[in-house]
Amino acid sequence: MRFCMCVAAALCAFAAAAHAQSYPAKPVRIIVPLASGGTGDTLGRLAADEIRKALGQQVIVENRPSANGIVGVELVAKAAADGYTLLSGSTGNVSINAALYGAKLPFNVERDLAPVTQMATTTSVVIVHPSVPVRSMQDLIALARKRPGQLNYASSGVGSAVHLGTVLFELMANVKLTHVPYKGSTPGRIAVVAGESEMMWDGLLPALPLIRSGKLRALAVTAAKRSQVMPELPTIAESGLPGYEAATWYAVFATGGTPRDIVNLLHNALTRALQTREVRERLLSQGADPSGNTPEQLGAFVKSEMVKWGKVIQAAGVKPE
Repeated sequence: MRFCMCVAAALCAFAAAAHAQSYPAKPVRIIVPLASGGTGDTLGRLAADEIRKALGQQVIVENRPSANGIVGVELVAKAAADGYTLLSGSTGNVSINAALYGAKLPFNVERDLAPVTQMATTTSVVIVHPSVPVRSMQDLIALARKRPGQLNYASSGVGSAVHLGTVLFELMANVKLTHVPYKGSTPGRIAVVAGESEMMWDGLLPALPLIRSGKLRALAVTAAKRSQVMPELPTIAESGLPGYEAATWYAVFATGGTPRDIVNLLHNALTRALQTREVRERLLSQGADPSGNTPEQLGAFVKSEMVKWGKVIQAAGVKPE
């Protein structure tokens, strides 16, 4: 019996190695569970380009933005574990959804996704309408404490990274704001420009033209370190809330159970690209900080993010719509 088990294990290892040597023998697709045109879409297409150049096979990008990204992630989670269906995932559609929906999700992030590598992180920026009498996060905290529940903030929807980043601020600053969810970041941003909502945690790059034109005022960035795009802006952690961090990360995953040799091929292709000057400059121009880590590091990070945002969701009583 023991001999048979050893033979079976050896045959499985041989089959996996043979599979990896022939991979990729047909086009690969990357599912982006976000709308086209945004940072997540840009990073998914960058990953596709680099895998195509490294492995010499066509890589097709498919945008599947419905249901908070759940539909797109499910496509990868339930695909064949052969490396031909990949995910360009992010904070919201991977870790936050896992924490927010729990067992209601039609997949399990830790079991059904195989981490490859983190591509980049981006920061949000706290923007306010120019009529709001604040010029720093300290001012905003003081005003919010003086007027509890009277300041409105826009978001891209309940349970979004933007929403929970603001909730984390409320919890840490001991303030109460009023949430006004919109169907996406763009309508939320427009609402702040129009003065319908006083503020928003918004993507730095799309908000930048409005900040520079004076239609919005920027107070701070949400990442752990200052952005190279606007280095004059302090972080929230520097502005009276040590330890605050709500950056958005983007990473590539395969289907859970994908042979490790294939995961390694993808990981090596992407991390080599992230070290090149061309790719790094391309990411920085998009307001993204290049990353690159091992599958094990990405897996541990995703799990820590699930725990972090799960605590925020529980403490604030956030419920999915």
